[in-house]
Amino acid sequence: MRILYIDIDTMRPDHLGCYGYHKKTSPNIDKIAKEGIVFDNYYTSDAPCLPSRTALFSGQFGIHTGVVNHGNTTSQLKIDARRDFKHRFEKESLFGMLRTHGFYTAGITPFASRHSAWYFYCGFNEIHDTGKFGDESAHEILPIAEKWLNEKGMDDQWYLHVNFWDPHTPYRVPMDYDNEFKDDKIPDWITKEVFDEHHKMAGPHCAQEIGMYSDFENRTRFPRQMGRLDSLKDVKDLYDGYDTGIKYADQAVGRLISILKEKGVYEDTAIIISSDHGETLGEMGIYAEHGLADQMTCRIPMIVKWPGALKGKHEKGFRYNVDLIPTIADLIKYQHKSKHWDGKSFSETLLKGEDTSHEHLVISQMSHVVQRSVRFANYIYIRTYHDGFHFFPKHMLYDLEKDPYEQFNLVDQLPNIKKEAESKLFEWTDNQMLKMNPKVDPLWLVMEEGGPFHANGNLKHYCETHLVKTNRTEYIEKYKKIHPKEFK
Repeated sequence: MRILYIDIDTMRPDHLGCYGYHKKTSPNIDKIAKEGIVFDNYYTSDAPCLPSRTALFSGQFGIHTGVVNHGNTTSQLKIDARRDFKHRFEKESLFGMLRTHGFYTAGITPFASRHSAWYFYCGFNEIHDTGKFGDESAHEILPIAEKWLNEKGMDDQWYLHVNFWDPHTPYRVPMDYDNEFKDDKIPDWITKEVFDEHHKMAGPHCAQEIGMYSDFENRTRFPRQMGRLDSLKDVKDLYDGYDTGIKYADQAVGRLISILKEKGVYEDTAIIISSDHGETLGEMGIYAEHGLADQMTCRIPMIVKWPGALKGKHEKGFRYNVDLIPTIADLIKYQHKSKHWDGKSFSETLLKGEDTSHEHLVISQMSHVVQRSVRFANYIYIRTYHDGFHFFPKHMLYDLEKDPYEQFNLVDQLPNIKKEAESKLFEWTDNQMLKMNPKVDPLWLVMEEGGPFHANGNLKHYCETHLVKTNRTEYIEKYKKIHPKEFK
């Protein structure tokens, strides 16, 4: 048995051909999708990068690991007072499980270095840290993966985790790589009127501050990354930068697949393609960021080609990234399944097409904002505890079937749907808290420590510099009213 996990950071599923995207961003990924199962409603339980990959690694929600933020207390694993000589992750994490079961495990990723998440390397026999903390491009990662597959691809019982970063902001594909999308249009929903409203907005990663709190750009290091957007042409260039990042990573995927075929092991190799989170590209007025607990940030691709499993199928049911560990445990017949795993195996979906989905999902974001959301039926309900300096209301509700880009908040028009969502959120939180000892919800630790990491302590300087520079001083008094502690 061989498993290749291709982890492409910040890859929105709706920007892939196999999910219906009209641009040819992903021809190699699309070919794999035809030979496996595409999960249409697959979500990270906790966004963005560090919380998401911690959930993937551990099989646990952030409320249980404690990792929900990008800094401060809540960016670190909860201390396990009852740990043995070795941490339970040696057998219960994704990579630890595989190594315990007899797989030779290798990772080609800088992720642990990027976030000082050293536990992410637990269970690997071999690690290649590509050295640029997530700022590398596919041409810097691919040679290491090629060498590994050429040397060990024909061996049995291996797991290889390859991490590409090109769709992640700041966009960095070299300029000598052709932009195949220069003749394509931006989505119809971003009209001039919509963009004009976006251009007036304030807050991190709005149109006039793509650099988060400024319009700073470094075209030498990141040649396709823009500092600000002042026109629809700028929006077009931003979309092209993102889509070119996906295409660049897809080209590297194609090379890995070709090696497997050259070695004669492609048919017998399980291939999993996924991401840690998506990207907002104008939704809610935010560009080139993954800072919400919304559809665009938390929905991720999941494509599985597994020997002996079904092929050419799209699966519509709701699933989490934490479902992957119990799924692989079932498929490899692992003997040490964990009571700590929060996920639900979908192995019977892969093998027989049976429904193993969740009725609804609860998803979280606490690094840029503090939000928990409920994804159910056609809706996403978003409960905001800290707005990340975006003036979000406490409650938001969107009908994703009629409004896929989250433009129209229906919370006042659909009070009964809102109540249903609140009930689901309360029940989920209640159930998770009952499993915990001590019963401390990291959401409130984030709030006690001053809010999400990327909003903590930045507002006063942003108001005094960038808002003044861009003649949007009318927002300063609004910020002082909503976030008075930030000005002390």
